[in-house]
Amino acid sequence: MARGAPGVRAVALRIATGLAAGVMLALLALPLAALLLRVPPERMLARIGEPVVLAALRLSLITSLAATALVVVLGLPLAWLLATHTFRGKRALELLVDLPMVLPPTVAGLALLLAFGRAGLAGRALSACGVTLPFTTAGVIVAQVFMSAPFFIVPARAGLASVERRYVDAAATLRADPIRTFFHVLLPLARPSLLASVAMSGARALGEFGATITFAGNLPGTTQTMPLAVYLALQTDLQAAVTLSVMLVILSMALLLGLRAVPTHALWRPSDAARASR
Repeated sequence: MARGAPGVRAVALRIATGLAAGVMLALLALPLAALLLRVPPERMLARIGEPVVLAALRLSLITSLAATALVVVLGLPLAWLLATHTFRGKRALELLVDLPMVLPPTVAGLALLLAFGRAGLAGRALSACGVTLPFTTAGVIVAQVFMSAPFFIVPARAGLASVERRYVDAAATLRADPIRTFFHVLLPLARPSLLASVAMSGARALGEFGATITFAGNLPGTTQTMPLAVYLALQTDLQAAVTLSVMLVILSMALLLGLRAVPTHALWRPSDAARASR
């Protein structure tokens, strides 16, 4: 009996694990299935041709791509700094980076309004230069950057920190300059984490709602992205809201699948790291 106890516990553990995983998968899959099964393909295709939907779809793609590009360009140096350096105030900086992930989106939108509005901390200087962000397309991009940046920086920081120091030291020993080491050694070795970071950040920007509507409003053709169009349709036409939601789900899935399908060698060739050490 005693010998069989470990086997019974192992079976019980497998069953419990399977049940927990099944419940979690059901919670993730059932809402999406309910959406996708509610809308016939022909109805969705008919909706896509509507001017308001096309405008919201176009605006969502343009702003989310712009926001993701800004997050990568501005966030990658910060992720590298946090991953490879130790300095006073680092923990406070990490907290600042992480904070937008846990802030209620409407609070984030209000904070953006107080910072970049006409009477905001930076808004007065921007207004003096003729730059207006609230209730503009640029304001949508700013809101998306603010909310999606941590979804790139946090995993990118972890990916860069996971690269073994000996590779960087070897490149330095062989007289590779820091810029060459960064682009040809560090980035190729961290590319899986970086690609996942881009996907997470892009998906978050595409689905941004609360900060956008608070800071940029819901102006068709100017600030009304797909999530805002869904919200507006939900007030008057449930079926339209469901159809727009399905479009957004498909768009998000296409974004994630597209990034996963990109060959890593298309961004950095495996030989680059070796060439940097010559």
